[in-house]
Amino acid sequence: MFDEDAQPARTPAYMIGQILDSMSVEELDHTIQRLKEEIERLERARADKSGHLAAAESLFFKK
Repeated sequence: MFDEDAQPARTPAYMIGQILDSMSVEELDHTIQRLKEEIERLERARADKSGHLAAAESLFFKK
């Protein structure tokens, strides 16, 4: 079935390794800020997963 409310896939504003020559200073600043925010999000997700892993290990691998 076709979902009329589905959003089309979005092209990311920045791709790793992208050529930067055509970007303005303002665009570079904006991209840097967005990437810093994304790094923080990734670090939070990693910390959450590490916490879950540690809890599971302590539950199943008690000495």
